[in-house]
Amino acid sequence: MSTRGDRQLRAIQQAKQLAALGARLKTIHIMTGLPPRQVQRLFFPDARTIPRGRAPDSAEWYHGTNLILRTDACLIGAKYRQLRNQGLTASEALILAYRAYQSVTQPPYRISLDRAFNLVSYVDGIWLTHTPTLSVLTCPGCGCEFIAAIGTTIHPGEACPFCKLLERFHVDHRIQASYPARPVINMAERQLGMLALFHKLSFAAESDTPAE
Repeated sequence: MSTRGDRQLRAIQQAKQLAALGARLKTIHIMTGLPPRQVQRLFFPDARTIPRGRAPDSAEWYHGTNLILRTDACLIGAKYRQLRNQGLTASEALILAYRAYQSVTQPPYRISLDRAFNLVSYVDGIWLTHTPTLSVLTCPGCGCEFIAAIGTTIHPGEACPFCKLLERFHVDHRIQASYPARPVINMAERQLGMLALFHKLSFAAESDTPAE
């Protein structure tokens, strides 16, 4: 049975990780329960380094944003859901899912930790909301997991964000630059390489899951 001291230490450790990932004070406070002043004193002694700007506060951005950002969001959401299903707490799952996202993309990262926090809040119905409005589904076409509105029904032939990305890959230089693949013989192999990249976050790696 964990003691109050254990819980406090775990909260501080998570706060340190979140601060390193660029989280705002409010996000760290909500996820760990630590007072913002304490977080600032411990991890932002120079007030100029505190992340500024308006924090994401709605799930609507996901439905209206561009295809590349939706795909990035799906990478995080799918990994988060997988880790939660393995029994990790929401905070642990978000931190590990965001790190996994960073491992398969290149800086500057298009999805911030605060945006990821906003996203999974609406997937799980926690932190920012009491009711989930987003769910993680599996595409019957490519097999990738993607985010959709609660209640969405998947029909055969409907393309998920990953399917759409693959369709446009050979004609869209922005997509090619956003998801660089290793040099290969032809475009078909590059597309297969992309699909393998997307599936990478659908499987548990030892480095992604805390030791029991």
